Amino acid sequence: MTALKYLFMTLFIIVSIVLTIVIMMQEGEDAGLGSLSGQSLETYWSKNKGRSKEGVVVKVTTVLVIAFFVLAVLLNMKTFAL
Repeated sequence: MTALKYLFMTLFIIVSIVLTIVIMMQEGEDAGLGSLSGQSLETYWSKNKGRSKEGVVVKVTTVLVIAFFVLAVLLNMKTFAL
């Protein structure tokens, strides 16, 4: 059972590092002062975010967050207690 625990711990560390990198790659929200002047953010790129690089980064972030929480729950189970 300890081999499985070490496998989960290794995956948890890898997911944590990759999640940190992917979150740092994301762009900030552009709804700052431009939204006060009435500029519209509805452009071609904002409508097609799912197919752009930013959309892929958001999807990868979602998958990594789910994996992070699943691994955290698995590592906290009593079956892996030393």
